[in-house]
Amino acid sequence: MRPSEYYEHVVTAEEAGQRLDALLGTLSFLASRSAASRLIENGNVVVDGTVVAKKHSVRAGEVIEVEVPPYDRGDLIAEDIPLDIRFEDDYMIVLSKQAGLVVHPAEGNWTGTLVQALLNHSDELGTLQGDERPGIVHRLDKDTSGLMMVAKTDEAQLALQEAIKIRAVDRRYLTLVHGRIAPDSGMIDAPLGRHQHVRMKMAVSDSASAKQSVTTFRVLERFEAGRFDDGFTLLDCKLYTGRTHQIRVHMAYIKHPCVGDPVYGQGKIKADLGLERQFLHSYQLNLTHPVTGEELHFVDPLPTDLQKPLDSIAEYSAGRTEAGDEIFKLFAEASEQ
Repeated sequence: MRPSEYYEHVVTAEEAGQRLDALLGTLSFLASRSAASRLIENGNVVVDGTVVAKKHSVRAGEVIEVEVPPYDRGDLIAEDIPLDIRFEDDYMIVLSKQAGLVVHPAEGNWTGTLVQALLNHSDELGTLQGDERPGIVHRLDKDTSGLMMVAKTDEAQLALQEAIKIRAVDRRYLTLVHGRIAPDSGMIDAPLGRHQHVRMKMAVSDSASAKQSVTTFRVLERFEAGRFDDGFTLLDCKLYTGRTHQIRVHMAYIKHPCVGDPVYGQGKIKADLGLERQFLHSYQLNLTHPVTGEELHFVDPLPTDLQKPLDSIAEYSAGRTEAGDEIFKLFAEASEQ
């Protein structure tokens, strides 16, 4: 079992006056205000070295220290959650994760995760990511759908993680963004770090702790402006790094946020085509099998909840690019299989 994790947060002037539990609930390492409340009540939170009540009103400059206790895999209970498996052998699984499914347990989300579903499916899962993350190689945001890899052995888990690190795994995403992007392709090379004031968010940053983040994109289709929007662009994005919220932050940074993004988007339901989750789908995964050396290629067409809003603006299409024709041909072929 992995040790407790420790976090420290210094209260900013903008945060001063908030209740302790409310502030902690916005920090990236806690899932919710209720999760923060439980830690405070259990004595896992101190402010300037003193245990205080959850209703404590924080002051600028106070140092909040948080201990997040480890979660013992022995406490994990397998749950019968449906899995959409596209490939499986003795070493690994490739699956399509549905939107709304959290990848692994954490404070505030101990049950109902992909990990519980995996435990129900298989007794053999890699152990290198710790007790609460059996088999996990990489993650998708809760409301991002699509292809993911899972390791069934430590050997495969180590090899897949290394392949991602050296960029030997080709991961591609489909996203619909606001506005019209003129060039047919581009690259966003902008380092990412924690948002200066809202710790649950990421941001392009020039701080020493920011990490290099590179996303390339190709335009697949453009849509003219309608009554409630300024038009849309459908993109194929490729990750060269795998930072938290990378595509979502990069798109917002170039003033073309993902449609439906509740954190980095416009927050206008009509302009977001009725979507309440980001239009972001991991649609393609190409890799070399970590043990057998076989070349593996997977394509996952858009799920219904993303295809429907795309269909709703079809009449505003300015035409697909060659890349768009290529991708939708792949989707058609995958749907026929």
